[in-house]
Amino acid sequence: MNAAPRIVTIGETFSATLALSADSVKTFATLVNDLNPLHHDEAYAAQSRFGGLIASGTQPTAHFMALLATHFSTYAQPLGLEFDIKLKKAAHAGDTLVMTWRVRDAYWNPSLHGDLTHLEGTVKNQRGEVTVVGASTILVMPKPEASVDASINTGTL
Repeated sequence: MNAAPRIVTIGETFSATLALSADSVKTFATLVNDLNPLHHDEAYAAQSRFGGLIASGTQPTAHFMALLATHFSTYAQPLGLEFDIKLKKAAHAGDTLVMTWRVRDAYWNPSLHGDLTHLEGTVKNQRGEVTVVGASTILVMPKPEASVDASINTGTL
């Protein structure tokens, strides 16, 4: 039998906002080597079924996934293990996305020294339309002690 979660609270919910400017869409797509003209060429994208530039799917999903590390690292040490991401609707340049995750379940795993944490989340645009849905399993461990950090950095362990 597993012990109750020691770090994560079941039901914990957190969100962040991502504004997608045309420049951020083009820059991000370039950084990840996604050369699809839907992310770079405004004239081309305007003639497409989307009517304008859309973000590479890697952009909202990268920010969505990174939100887990950003949130949990404020009080613990997270480590991503699994992600199941589904793209439901294109994210357009000019959209403002709200990314939300909720802890569905968590349990202490003694051998990993942390909570195995199962989350579900959504990304919605400013019209409330779901653009991305996701599920994740992460390990959330206690933050290392400051003295341990110092020992690691100085090689005195």
